[in-house]
Amino acid sequence: MDFNGLKEMGIQRLAFVGARLVLAWTFLWAFFDKLLGLGHETSTESAWINGGSPTTGYLTYATTGPLSDFYQSLSGNSVADAVFMGALLLLGVALLLGIGMKIAAYGGALLMLTLWSSHLPPENNPLTDDHIVYALVLLGIAYAGAGDLLGLGKWWKGTALVKRFPFLA
Repeated sequence: MDFNGLKEMGIQRLAFVGARLVLAWTFLWAFFDKLLGLGHETSTESAWINGGSPTTGYLTYATTGPLSDFYQSLSGNSVADAVFMGALLLLGVALLLGIGMKIAAYGGALLMLTLWSSHLPPENNPLTDDHIVYALVLLGIAYAGAGDLLGLGKWWKGTALVKRFPFLA
């Protein structure tokens, strides 16, 4: 491996590429585990394809703080389930492929802030938790151009669709 080439690409950018791929796996795993009940966090009986709700467990039992009543009222709601699962899938695919980084970053950051606000105060710190870190990393991924390396970002940005609707970059 030519380490001079790595230096030219920038270690920071490579770190964001690594973060992009790790977060892609994180979101895709959560999606497939909740969809199929792979047995890690979601049992087969509770899988979405078997009639389970991907939001019920968390929203019913893990929400705390001033917004918990609101979040608990969404527990098991089919629209909330579909939006949550769609967000996990789209975010995971975008990060894996390196496309739509800006919209994925903003959408993912919004998802992370929503999850953060559902459990206040956070368990291990009075203000912040891993959801805030993920939100900031997602924004960094988009603005570091991490979709261009080991991804389809350059190609995606050159498509007629993205040229017409730049927010999709």
